[in-house]
Amino acid sequence: MAGNQQRRNARTSNKKGMVVGSGGQRRKQLKGKGPTPRAEDRVGHVSSRRAAQDPKAERRTGSGPRRPRTGPPRASSEMVAGRNSVLEALRTWVPATTLFVGNRMESDDRVREAVTLATQRGIAVLEAPRTEMDRLTDGAVHQGLALQVPPYDYKHPDDLMDVELPGTPLIVALDGITDPRNLGAIIRSVGAFGGHGVVVPSRRSVGMTASAWKTSAGAAARIPVAQATNLTRTLEAYRKAGFFVIGLDADGDVELPGLALADQPLVVVVGSEGNGLSRLVRETCDQIVSIPMTGVTESLNAGIATAVTLYEVAQARKRG
Repeated sequence: MAGNQQRRNARTSNKKGMVVGSGGQRRKQLKGKGPTPRAEDRVGHVSSRRAAQDPKAERRTGSGPRRPRTGPPRASSEMVAGRNSVLEALRTWVPATTLFVGNRMESDDRVREAVTLATQRGIAVLEAPRTEMDRLTDGAVHQGLALQVPPYDYKHPDDLMDVELPGTPLIVALDGITDPRNLGAIIRSVGAFGGHGVVVPSRRSVGMTASAWKTSAGAAARIPVAQATNLTRTLEAYRKAGFFVIGLDADGDVELPGLALADQPLVVVVGSEGNGLSRLVRETCDQIVSIPMTGVTESLNAGIATAVTLYEVAQARKRG
């Protein structure tokens, strides 16, 4: 037995220790690599490349707690995907910066017309492989064609009081409207009936998307849209500036044909079709106005209700 005890690495006591060939003997040398870095800090990651292209992107080093953001969130560009959608956006003059065309794809009349329109408008035309097209459109069905729409440049609500358009000031404010087609239709009506601008809340509300641009049929190019951090405070500021604020609701105190404030500087507030005006916004209004209806329809679409109201206001001002 003495000979066996002298062999290499022979156990000489009952005390447990490291075993030859196991990772345990080097366990103390294993060190953690620390917390996983943010996507923006990983070299080669798509978020890192996006941050590098954005000069205003937030930079942060170290592994400490993330600092809270201040102010409104950064607006991001929108991608319109699909041959029909892209072609319609170009035909209706939706603002765009880049047209992406998939390489090695079968071309047709829509693709050729889209490239022609983009070239005529000075929009950059870039070829991209399918994998890049999938990434740009976030996996949407793009058919080898995508259009990049830049973030909309919103005005401040106070700027709408200084718009250089003829007539008594007329502004439309939206309360809880989430359908971009409604927004586009409202902008179109504002342009048709002498309005001076549209106000949308910055939260829980629709924004100026490509769909809103298309529905406005070009009116969005001349009718400014402002974004309000707090709609109630914005309406109060308009009242202090001499505007009268009226809200549209089926249970209004005044019917639209009898609106005596039509010839005054006016802010028309439109609520959502389902929920109507919010409580605070309703309390801020000088009058709640209803549109009389003789049919069985319980309520009108927000875009239609706005068009009817603006038409009546325009007619009252002509008679005035």
